[in-house]
Amino acid sequence: MQLFLPMNVRRGLAVMLVIMGSCVAQVGDVPSALAQRADSGFQGPRSVAPVAKDLIPAVVNISTSQLAKGPKGIPLPEVPDGAPFEKFFDDFFDNDNNDSGVGRKVSSLGSGFVVDGKEGLIVTNNHVILDADEIYVNFHDGSKLKVEKIIGRDSQTDLALLKVNPKKPLSEVKFGSSDRLEVGDWVMAIGNPFGLGGSVTVGIISAKDRDINSGPYDDYLQTDAAINKGNSGGPLFDMDGKVIGVNTAIISPTGGSIGIGFAVPSATAVNVIDQLRRFGETRRGWLGVKIQTISEDIAETLGVEENTGALVASVEPESPAEKAGIKDGDVILKFDDKTILSMRGLPRIVAQTPIGKSVPVELLRNGERKTLNVEVGRLAEDDKSAESDDADNDSSQAPDASQEGSSGIDGLAVSEMSEELRTQYGLPKTATGLVVTEIDDDSAVAKKNIAVGDVIVEVANEKVSTVADMLEAIAKVRKTKRKAVLLRVESAKGDLRFVAVPLD
Repeated sequence: MQLFLPMNVRRGLAVMLVIMGSCVAQVGDVPSALAQRADSGFQGPRSVAPVAKDLIPAVVNISTSQLAKGPKGIPLPEVPDGAPFEKFFDDFFDNDNNDSGVGRKVSSLGSGFVVDGKEGLIVTNNHVILDADEIYVNFHDGSKLKVEKIIGRDSQTDLALLKVNPKKPLSEVKFGSSDRLEVGDWVMAIGNPFGLGGSVTVGIISAKDRDINSGPYDDYLQTDAAINKGNSGGPLFDMDGKVIGVNTAIISPTGGSIGIGFAVPSATAVNVIDQLRRFGETRRGWLGVKIQTISEDIAETLGVEENTGALVASVEPESPAEKAGIKDGDVILKFDDKTILSMRGLPRIVAQTPIGKSVPVELLRNGERKTLNVEVGRLAEDDKSAESDDADNDSSQAPDASQEGSSGIDGLAVSEMSEELRTQYGLPKTATGLVVTEIDDDSAVAKKNIAVGDVIVEVANEKVSTVADMLEAIAKVRKTKRKAVLLRVESAKGDLRFVAVPLD
């Protein structure tokens, strides 16, 4: 059979073949190029088959079903008894009616892995089993077990621990150390993408310590190993066959892998899974501070480097931090001998610290280093903020007011606290300081997230209650030749934060 194509199509194909032929010619040089790179120290896995063969039996597919409820008042189609499509309609709609509307079965797929073959314990993502009525675990050999119990789950790290009752010990895998991983190390993902169980993909660690804004303990591994829908909850292995991550999320405009996937590092997962196994819940450490990032302008006012430590915006009453003597304005540099490289690092380290443990906290206060001992408390499960609240994000709004007095900062007018101002801006009775009454939209202050109705509590770490107090504090800062002054600002909601405002 001959295939006839229009001339323009044939010409296009000829061009494509020329281009492809050029590519083939270039690909022919690849082995020698790789050999040269190997001689220079480049090494990649010749084959992952031996590793994958031993690991695949311990990786499982998670299938769930739940009864989804539709809106009231939508009738199901009626099919006569014995009609050819009766079974189809029954299966599709599940024909379950209840007081809250129409019911239908909805299924979802994910991945998981066995961490204890004798006990039948399986790790997966919390979102894979969320709201599920039934959960089944499908094994590589074709067997299937129903999940008898959800041992525990943690929404903050998106991890869950399931239990099945196996008739014989299951294949299992062990956790490795994600801390030892370096960017560029080879990794392998095994999972159930789009329902295709036992799929193996290989890539490298693209980055570490990724913050994807999913929670206060973000510390993801980024990999270019193909991860798709259905891989969630599956393991990410190193080349020794150890689990160094739990695949959780991807960035994709299409729904498929574009080489940007994220996994919860084993350094985080091991601690969470251990607590779920022992207690059925997470028991995180608690310090009791609200913190914020040390930006470039704030760093200049404090005399420290940018992104050094965590700036304490406020200390909760009766918290471990207050009892230890930590104060507002302190910069926490180390916690339990672990260096705090950025604000995000502190919540993770505190959360993983055993409750009741006394740990040293190194901090910077008024330019001097101090070390205090803190007995770590327990974070309440309903406390979603932990030590992760970034006070920079507060942006209370209030109505405009006329200028009452100069503040010593261009574009900012303040007034001493009065009952009229408390009522006007809805300020708490405990608020003390100077009320912001006007901000010039074209000024540098307007770009610093300060709003009319906010209260300036401190200027350059000195409490202020009168305009004279503020002018005096700013005058001292100007004498030091610093370009900005550090203000401690309280919103109408009572949230405190530090803001560095330019003086010129």
